[in-house]
Amino acid sequence: MEETSLFLNFGGNVMLKNDNKKHLTKVTYQTQGTCSKFINISVDDEGNVEEVQFIGGCDGNTKGICSLVQGMKAAEVKKRLKGIRCGNKLTSCPDQLATALEQMGL
Repeated sequence: MEETSLFLNFGGNVMLKNDNKKHLTKVTYQTQGTCSKFINISVDDEGNVEEVQFIGGCDGNTKGICSLVQGMKAAEVKKRLKGIRCGNKLTSCPDQLATALEQMGL
């Protein structure tokens, strides 16, 4: 079992143990310009989003995003979510998820 830990804009490490023998990368991304403060993201070695969790933000909306993107290819998530704005803000929680995936190199 392989474990990878990566942090973007945050000073700490979290390791993900994976019981099904897939290699997963888990990232905690510190958001900018949104009500959510962090996004925890797990992506497998095939580029599939395994899990997403927003810390803060609009609870129902962020849970909906997490449910919808689970199992999707990271590239498709980025394509669909990049550029979405929230009100007058230049970004949104979905846009920040796309940015985090970009910074992960996916």
